[in-house]
Amino acid sequence: MTTFIGRVKGAALLDPSIYEEVEADRSATMQASGVVALSSLAAGVGALGPTGPSVTSLVGISLLAFAMWAVWAFLTLQIGARILPAARTQADFGQLLRTLGFATAPGILRTAGIIPGTAVIVFIVTAVWMLMAMIIAIRQALDYTSTVRAFAVCALGWVLTFGFVIAVGLFWSPPLH
Repeated sequence: MTTFIGRVKGAALLDPSIYEEVEADRSATMQASGVVALSSLAAGVGALGPTGPSVTSLVGISLLAFAMWAVWAFLTLQIGARILPAARTQADFGQLLRTLGFATAPGILRTAGIIPGTAVIVFIVTAVWMLMAMIIAIRQALDYTSTVRAFAVCALGWVLTFGFVIAVGLFWSPPLH
């Protein structure tokens, strides 16, 4: 069994065997939650840049990143296991949470957005990197043989998640006058 740091590194390096390992290890759920928490906190730090984040902004952005991940993970399970399952697809929410949690490992690098002038590029690079990790995580957790199917599940989940976030934002935003 790989150490926590080894799992984070392997997940970031897109190693399918790490995703298989955490899928099967029920005790890795807290580790996966820790990776998501670190990645979400990194989003808060990186998004607020070199001027230094206020505690309120840091917490708000970090919670939003965590909530978006949770909604996306739930939608991904529904899409991947119910709408687009493969012949061998058998997964539960815990398996998908663990693999998708570790797939956020590249997001820890979003803290580099604190360097002046780097936030946009850092967030683009880490978003693409996390997307690649999540495709592998979905492929492994849902026992797909097709990376294209895993990509389709991932893409559809992202579109629906962003639609959800926009709807919530419109609902809770102050009215424009």
